[in-house]
Amino acid sequence: MPQTDAPHDGIKFETLAVHAGRRPETATGSVAPPIYLSTTFERDAHMTPLGGHTYIRESNPMQSLLEDALFPLEGGAGALVFGSGMAAGVSLLQTLPAGAHVLLPDDAYYGWRVAAQEFLPRWGLTASFCAMDDLAAVRRAVTPATQLVFVETPSNPLLRVSDIAAIVEIARAAGARTAVDNTFATPALQRPLDLGADVAIHSVTKYFGGHSDVHGGALIFKRRDESFEKAMHVRHILGAVLAPFNAWLVLRGLRSLAVRVAAHSAHAFAVARALERHPAVSRVNYPGLPSHPGHAVAARQMSGFGGMMSFHVKAGREAAIAAVGKAKLFVRATSLGAVESLIEHRATSEGASSTTPQDLIRLSVGLEHPDDLILDLDQALR
Repeated sequence: MPQTDAPHDGIKFETLAVHAGRRPETATGSVAPPIYLSTTFERDAHMTPLGGHTYIRESNPMQSLLEDALFPLEGGAGALVFGSGMAAGVSLLQTLPAGAHVLLPDDAYYGWRVAAQEFLPRWGLTASFCAMDDLAAVRRAVTPATQLVFVETPSNPLLRVSDIAAIVEIARAAGARTAVDNTFATPALQRPLDLGADVAIHSVTKYFGGHSDVHGGALIFKRRDESFEKAMHVRHILGAVLAPFNAWLVLRGLRSLAVRVAAHSAHAFAVARALERHPAVSRVNYPGLPSHPGHAVAARQMSGFGGMMSFHVKAGREAAIAAVGKAKLFVRATSLGAVESLIEHRATSEGASSTTPQDLIRLSVGLEHPDDLILDLDQALR
């Protein structure tokens, strides 16, 4: 289905999230959209598709509905959804020609490091890493072959903050595009496309879904240009499509996104302040704290600071692992952005090749009362 510029300009984000992509269901009057599980779609006697779709991998009603809901949230012109966040990002990389260089943050999600080291060379691409919160380092790292600068802000798991507008300017001067992983912040708090980025990337598994029960990814484009068409072709041919029921679950999650993210942010700020005062903690990585090195940039480009944080345990690796093991309310699990709070020793989760500090604990602060979460962390750190 054709996607156009956002039809809801001027409406507040909270309202847009509730109504984005909504279409009247004339057959029954259902307010909640129906779920279309069909993998193939009928044609008439002249071989014209009856409803505009032919096969699930190329297009399908649930995919179209979610995409039409997503792109206005980021202020984009089109969206593509995928089976995972990695599938979305990798599909964008696969639109690049052989010989292209990709610049990534040195503290990005570990999956991107593995992809850059193991897979990009097979596709004829090169990649390098730099500290994206250091603009001088970004300028030095960009080369004449650079075609994509990949930004993750706040980063995972160190919560570093990169200046999106400044990096976009550097990338454009080199003839490169900029993609921003906006999973941690969501468009409820940060809109990279408004700051000049070309593409926003999401793991919709996280805050968009919001309940630890759905898996998927998305690319949201500022313009429906050649890059959009190439990414859509990659998805069609290689098949990393989002299942219809998953699309429906993400769409349901969008309706409460604004209020959930506001609560996540408020609870996380309270937890971060408490941890900053805790005698067992050496440092808290949360952009909402004035002590965070990127606080000023975050305050300029974000409307709130999100529900993610990490912190360092003074006594080191074994004490950090022990604290995770003693948590009672925090659930010991990977992932983030859901109603329940999660805790993990991140280096252990990432495996032997992890570059994450061994004393670091990552938290996804959920919707429980922050006082209860603070008490849980206090007993775990004793």
